[in-house]
Amino acid sequence: MNENSNSSPIDYTIIFIILSFGIISCFTLYTLNPVLGAGDQGSYFKQIFWYSFGFIGAASAMLIDYDRLHQVVWFLYGLGIIMLLMLFFNFPPQLVHTSGGATSWFRLPGNVTLQPAEFIKVFLVIALAHVIVKHHENHRLKTTKSDLLLLGKQLGLALPPMLFIAIQPDLGSFLVLVAITAFMILISGIKWRILLSLLGGFLLVTASIVMMFVINLTSVTTFLEESVFAHVDSRFYGWLQPEKYELDAGLQLIKAITAIGSGQLYGKGLGNFEIYVQERHTDMIFTAVSEQFGFIGSSIIVTLFFLLIYRMIHIALESNDSFGSYLIVGIIGMITFQVFQNIGMSVQLLPITGIPLPFLSYGGSSTLAYLLAIGIVLNVKSRTQTYMFE
Repeated sequence: MNENSNSSPIDYTIIFIILSFGIISCFTLYTLNPVLGAGDQGSYFKQIFWYSFGFIGAASAMLIDYDRLHQVVWFLYGLGIIMLLMLFFNFPPQLVHTSGGATSWFRLPGNVTLQPAEFIKVFLVIALAHVIVKHHENHRLKTTKSDLLLLGKQLGLALPPMLFIAIQPDLGSFLVLVAITAFMILISGIKWRILLSLLGGFLLVTASIVMMFVINLTSVTTFLEESVFAHVDSRFYGWLQPEKYELDAGLQLIKAITAIGSGQLYGKGLGNFEIYVQERHTDMIFTAVSEQFGFIGSSIIVTLFFLLIYRMIHIALESNDSFGSYLIVGIIGMITFQVFQNIGMSVQLLPITGIPLPFLSYGGSSTLAYLLAIGIVLNVKSRTQTYMFE
């Protein structure tokens, strides 16, 4: 077979999109600087550093053959679990950091914070891809028993980090892990009747919880307030009836919608922020783009994300190695859900959760994790062999 030399081993479209996100992120943070609190000022400069460091990580991930991830997968997964256990046991106490009621960070020397949940997302993708590939190698003949075993393996891998992250509590990261696991289960080759049964059970449980909430609102609310999910009920109230709870649970949503709407078509111009929105440089950075650059600026952001996901889907389909395809699908699930959830919560399509907008929100851990994931995608692309007569 003759190898087709017309296909470049480097996906310049993805590189261009990520560079565009980096420029937009740092520029938006720069325009936000005057309206941020003293502790958050200078975030644009820190973001430049994280992007620079992240590009080095992405380049390293791209240069090392992704097939070697098979060899280090359990080390990475174990490292992630150990970090989550350290947060759970508050060890060492001088490094564990709590903010907004969530114990989700380590505070390192130099006042640098590290959020393990961001990295466990990527580690879980690698672990699930590894397990699926090895399972299919060991079970050439597909049966209902082997499919249930594969399902059990995936859930067994995903549940421990989900549990520890839920306890922190970090609802946003918990939902991202759910999305990653769901994407990987869907493409793992499990029979559809098993998946439909699983979906039916999930819908039944969800419907039961909703009915309990409707029938006995007081009891459910009391249960939530006495559990690690004490913040969940208020977020639902603030989402469904923001005007009624405009002084507390609905305040951030009302401000976010007002800021986005005030940008109208062309925006109000650079640095023209008239609406105060909490966490505007992190979870609510989409409102800053919308207020300054209006519908046009927001549409550019959404289009860039669409192109990024489209290119990743193309690479996953083009890859002639199942491990590479599974890796990219997991990363697609991670990024797609976060984009949908972050923008959706900003426009009242979904409840507000503490979840950053990939590549745009300020945050060292998230930026490093996303760029590491992109490095893996580019790695798969660079090692995909295309042939003239396949």
